[in-house]
Amino acid sequence: MKVVIAIDSFKGSLTSLEAGNSAAAGVRRVFPDAECIVRPLADGGEGTVDALVAACEGKKIEISVTGPLGEPVLCQYGLIEKTKTAIIEMSGAAGITLVPASKRNPLFTTTYGVGEVIRDAIEKGCSHFIIGIGGSATNDGGAGMLQALGFSLLDKNGTPIRSGALGLKDLASINDKNALPKLKDCTFRIACDVTNPLCGEKGCSAVFGPQKGANKPMIQEMDQWLARYAALAAEKYPAADPSYPGAGAAGGLGFAFLTFLHGKLESGIQIVLDETRLADYVKDADLVITGEGRLDGQTVFGKAPIGVAKTAKQYCKPVLAFSGCVTSDASACNAAGIDAFFPILRTVTSLEEAMAPHQAMKNMEDSVEQVFRVIQTFPCHFPL
Repeated sequence: MKVVIAIDSFKGSLTSLEAGNSAAAGVRRVFPDAECIVRPLADGGEGTVDALVAACEGKKIEISVTGPLGEPVLCQYGLIEKTKTAIIEMSGAAGITLVPASKRNPLFTTTYGVGEVIRDAIEKGCSHFIIGIGGSATNDGGAGMLQALGFSLLDKNGTPIRSGALGLKDLASINDKNALPKLKDCTFRIACDVTNPLCGEKGCSAVFGPQKGANKPMIQEMDQWLARYAALAAEKYPAADPSYPGAGAAGGLGFAFLTFLHGKLESGIQIVLDETRLADYVKDADLVITGEGRLDGQTVFGKAPIGVAKTAKQYCKPVLAFSGCVTSDASACNAAGIDAFFPILRTVTSLEEAMAPHQAMKNMEDSVEQVFRVIQTFPCHFPL
């Protein structure tokens, strides 16, 4: 029996590989000779650096960059030397978790650190970038990132604009005369699973601003500033399109990648599946195992387990999913390619106890074992 296992991380509990290896141990309790292939998985958000570094034999780099509040933070990114590829999670440099709730205010938070990470990777020889842009604390349209990369965003006096969305209030001109020359040779795949435009009632200010600390007057002002920013960008970059699906991602960072760096916005899980070559392993498997910390009705909207299931179904492979918990609306996952799913919780317990890594690994191993005992009992569809 050949089993391919690709499980997303259980946030705050298990990494993707810890979850996968625990599932493999459960399979081998029943079928000691089973070939279990564990592949790392992520959806373009948290865990993407870990997953792709593990899958592509890369390494992690840690550098000090400008955090969202302008203070230094340590940010890790992945470096795949053989392909000259950098794997970056923007949240490591400008994420909302880096800002205490009492200090959240998108007028002042900046993406400057994201540009510093990109610059560092270019200096280390990278020319290809995979960047997850979820979880931002910012609404500056990527202005800070562009400044870190050498773009000039100036006010009417020719002075660089201030950090944060507030800087866009004074923006009068944009030019790339001093932009990092090597940028023209770089490619950017941006993991983006939202379709919001830059401006308007569905734009980044209105939809995501409140969770970043914006009130209604701030939202209206930021939306106007972003609209003028897009208009100024279009004077030099005619293809600038603030209405493009995803332009509003990460407080307009999606627009900056599209317009100034010719980035391509893609499904996060699809990028990970491509880079980890999951299909190559699945095509001759007997069974595929996936999962995530919480399986629910939202899982079918671009989450990692459904990406795995779609890949498996291209080759008509059965798919089982294991998760920390499931909700009543998780039944939607059955129609999306997951043949059966199982919560791994074994007994009534506190959330803290259930999420303790050693307990979660044991629960995974025990649950997978019991499911595979059923397979052992009814072996007609599986070579034993």
